Amino acid sequence: MTTSRTARRVPRARRLVQAAIGILTTVLVATACAGGGAQSAGSGTPRDGGDLTFLIDSLGDTWIPNNSAISSFQGHIWGHVTDKLVYVDENGKTSPWIATSWDQNADATEFTLHLRSGVTFSDGTPLEAAAVVANLDMWSKGDASRGIQPIGLFPKTYKAAEVVDPATVKVTFTSPTLGFIPTLGYHGSILISPKSLALPADQQADLKNDIGSGPYVVESWKDSDSVVLKKRPDYDWAPPVLSHQGPARIDTITYKQVSEQQVRTSSVQSGQADVAYNPSPKELESFKTQGFGVAAPRYLGFVNGFAINTKVAPFDDVKVRQALQHGIDRQEILNTVYTPDWLAATSFIQSNVPGATDHSADFAFDAAKAESLLDEAGWAKGPDGTRAKNGTPLALTLYPNPYLATSKAVDELVAQQLRKIGFKVDLQAFDVVTYGQRIKVGSPTVPAYEITRSFIDAGTVGGVLTDANKGENWFGVGQSDQKLTQLATDVAGASDPNARNTQLDELQGYVLDQGYFVPLTQIVQRLYLQSPRVHDVTYNGLAYANYYTAWIGDQR
Repeated sequence: MTTSRTARRVPRARRLVQAAIGILTTVLVATACAGGGAQSAGSGTPRDGGDLTFLIDSLGDTWIPNNSAISSFQGHIWGHVTDKLVYVDENGKTSPWIATSWDQNADATEFTLHLRSGVTFSDGTPLEAAAVVANLDMWSKGDASRGIQPIGLFPKTYKAAEVVDPATVKVTFTSPTLGFIPTLGYHGSILISPKSLALPADQQADLKNDIGSGPYVVESWKDSDSVVLKKRPDYDWAPPVLSHQGPARIDTITYKQVSEQQVRTSSVQSGQADVAYNPSPKELESFKTQGFGVAAPRYLGFVNGFAINTKVAPFDDVKVRQALQHGIDRQEILNTVYTPDWLAATSFIQSNVPGATDHSADFAFDAAKAESLLDEAGWAKGPDGTRAKNGTPLALTLYPNPYLATSKAVDELVAQQLRKIGFKVDLQAFDVVTYGQRIKVGSPTVPAYEITRSFIDAGTVGGVLTDANKGENWFGVGQSDQKLTQLATDVAGASDPNARNTQLDELQGYVLDQGYFVPLTQIVQRLYLQSPRVHDVTYNGLAYANYYTAWIGDQR
């Protein structure tokens, strides 16, 4: 066995968020800039009080807490209303939280979680073993009768969880599952009161009904407009790795939906808001020189790129998929859209994920090679430069991912590059809600699904590449590619970390060699422009800003 190491006013916030709309004045603030690493360091002594206003592009389309995958926008709110069993930092290191320690058997098929005592949900009910079991079952199985889906990246090998005693949970799997403990820190693995989990889906979609154990509670919310959180005075079970214990310091956090990027950033510059989410990458250096805090934490997960649907012609041809890979100039994307903070993709997973290896040669930009592959596949260039085969043009429609602020600019550049080698490329952009409804993995009309998805442990990757064990089947191959199925299964079911790294390396090479995934760049999905009055913000392995540790300096 192995064991781990151990009701306050809100008028100011409401006034600010109302004023945020339409504010375009710029006020330069000459103050020290907060850094953008794991924690933004403040100056002075932390103090309690104050209200924080966070301007965000969207609040997502549903608040059902466990429904396939939580919106990356909603993850900001859930991270303050709920807790997790473990904490994962930006390097993928796991440490205790609600689970103070854990044991596993030799082949990683059985885990025992030891829970922190004295933890309660905000309605006063204890967060004990029975509540943890209810959450684990929901993450794994969902509830089809109520239209609630399981978490997409939760291990497919989950068998059962049982209460040993109020402070102990035993979890079993059908095969080795090394990724189980890290996945407990995933942003979808949030602990919700069993009372909330038992509600019908439409009642769970009302955020006020979703009871967590986190440092904040929902004071009010308005769909597609705002969420106001109020600190919980009796909170006292934060991850030990953080620099603060006890209640949060900031009294309220108001998340206000403001879709226009310029309005968000200008509101922070003019002092009408404290944080703007998803500022333009190209403006980050300018904001720093003006004295604002800028954070660009990297998350653990997939790089930004396209999962190719092999069921949609002509992408059922490996040569066309490979041509797509080699026809994209990623350095031009980095130079044009991003800044030196962004890194070139070296695989289809981020290089900071434990087990990631460099396969950049498999998809390196080579326009001549791309054109040769298309020639071999029978796609001939016409007078206008567009290729065709048997009278059918070589067409591709890209759907910019609204969860990534730079997606449209990147896709426009990709379209220009691919047109040079003979593709006819169209772009169709949708808002978050419409995108979620129309653009889905495996859709018969979507040839390339843009991924910007986080995960905690690479062992979960096998659960999305095929449809084995009810996997998400990203590439539309089902289990017809026996090698892909075997490699994905081996990675998901490995019991030895070193052996798994070898298998993961082979899986990465095979996915890229087959052209199943077209990497674009490594991703810094979560960008923050922050008022210099906000100090000591922490960022976890999913790059979410956590204001539990934060405090507000000079008051406006």
